[in-house]
Amino acid sequence: MGRFRPALSSTDRRILALALPALGALVIEPLYNLVDSAIVGHLGAAPLGGLAVATAALNVIGWAAGFLQMATVSAVAAKRSAERREEAARSAGAAYLAAGLLGLVALVLMELAAPGLASALGGHGDRAVRSAAVTYLDIAALGLPGLLVTLGGNGHLVGLADTRRPLRIALGANLANVALELLLVDVVHLGVAGSAWGTVAAQYLSAGWFLLAARRAAIVARWPGRQALAELARAAGPLSVRTMALGVVYLAATAVAGRLGVTRLGGHQIAMTLWNLLALGLDALAVPAQIFVSEALATDDRDAARRLGGRVLRLGLLAGVLAGIATIALALVIPPLFTTERAIQQQASLGLVCCGAQQPLAALAYVLDGLVLGAADYTRLRRAMVLALLGFAPLALATAASPELGLAGLWVALAMWLAARAGLLWRRWGELVGAAQLSGALAP
Repeated sequence: MGRFRPALSSTDRRILALALPALGALVIEPLYNLVDSAIVGHLGAAPLGGLAVATAALNVIGWAAGFLQMATVSAVAAKRSAERREEAARSAGAAYLAAGLLGLVALVLMELAAPGLASALGGHGDRAVRSAAVTYLDIAALGLPGLLVTLGGNGHLVGLADTRRPLRIALGANLANVALELLLVDVVHLGVAGSAWGTVAAQYLSAGWFLLAARRAAIVARWPGRQALAELARAAGPLSVRTMALGVVYLAATAVAGRLGVTRLGGHQIAMTLWNLLALGLDALAVPAQIFVSEALATDDRDAARRLGGRVLRLGLLAGVLAGIATIALALVIPPLFTTERAIQQQASLGLVCCGAQQPLAALAYVLDGLVLGAADYTRLRRAMVLALLGFAPLALATAASPELGLAGLWVALAMWLAARAGLLWRRWGELVGAAQLSGALAP
């Protein structure tokens, strides 16, 4: 047996000081989605299926605009570390300006595309599911500008190594969201429309809160010059493609589940919502990974980048194993919290077992993603995510063509995608810090 070490190292304390608040902020959003699914799920299978379809469509916008957060974290952290405070302030300003403008464009596009998206993502075979999805999309689209400003604000504050205020904002906004949904769905009886209106209100509350926090930040955002906007635009292309490739996987998974029938679609929605809670919660460790690598490489300290990256990877794998064990153990307990229909419960339990088994892979993929993000190597991130689709597509297509494979086939396809993604990012991280030194990165 190894020796017991009661004291945390200084590196661990630095990691946890950033990761724990980031964990709270990341977990709050999928936790809200769990509550949302539970509230809507008690309205019946069709509203729950409509929510699954609408959530998948709205996630496309969030994923495509993710560069507002990811690129801003790296830019602000690197420039702050190199004492280029004026440039850091302009990078933050560029994120806020782009978020507002793109949010308005996204609103218009979503309103126009809602019926087509609802049909394409699984609502074509059930008119009640399609109707619920279109209703939710039409209303929720109004909150997209608030969502994008929140992404920009998160990138600004996290780039300053401030993960506490984003946690407070996420907690406050989502508590308000839950309260509004309970009022509008269960008291006013607005159904799935009440859930959507609660989401819109929370998104604007969050955006306004971030704008207030930005005025009190250590580096206050300034009106961006041409250079800051150009820098963000250069990052937008590869990061948007990278994130859209990620989104394609989730959209395709929802579409395949929709073609397996409304019961399997409902079970998939419950399992996927919890998957977001766990796997995206593990992404909290990618936050310090990105910040530390940005800071270290800004001062050309590759040894520090390798050392800190290796430690975060080890912590991520441990957290992934623990999360997976807990998920499998609770696979029969969780589904009844979301629906009373036994058939949906059975499908959700199957999905949760598969979900738990792939948590270590998810942890490895997310932390490696944060490490390469910290190096601002957006082109290789895009390439890795696109190539990883080759790990997902064959079995996903086979499941769509042979429904007897069921949700098990779909979730194994997701696991193969995570494995391909982690392998490609591991190779790039080795190139960045030196393959010879990387060989011992996961050693205790």
